[in-house]
Amino acid sequence: MKKVLVVTMLLGVFISFSFGIALAAEGAATGGLDSGVKQMVALAAGLGIAIAAFGGAIGQGRSIASALDGIARNPGASGKITTPMIIGLAMIESLVIYSLVVSLLLIFKL
Repeated sequence: MKKVLVVTMLLGVFISFSFGIALAAEGAATGGLDSGVKQMVALAAGLGIAIAAFGGAIGQGRSIASALDGIARNPGASGKITTPMIIGLAMIESLVIYSLVVSLLLIFKL
């Protein structure tokens, strides 16, 4: 419970500082709405990548821990565990890459 509270607090502080930095930057006077939209899209893209990387790291860590636990209990099954684990890691990483592609599309669209 203590770890969840610490992670939540750190995430809240990070988001608070991110909003302040993103909104404090002065943009060109091309019309306030356009520059505000660009700032929000950049902020959304950055937060999307951060959340995807965080989730991917947690998923990969849990899958590797489970695979190593299974190999430790039954060393003879390491060949049968390793291949599906690597395929699963590739699937988890592909979700993070999809998030990167969507974020880049959002940024370069504007």
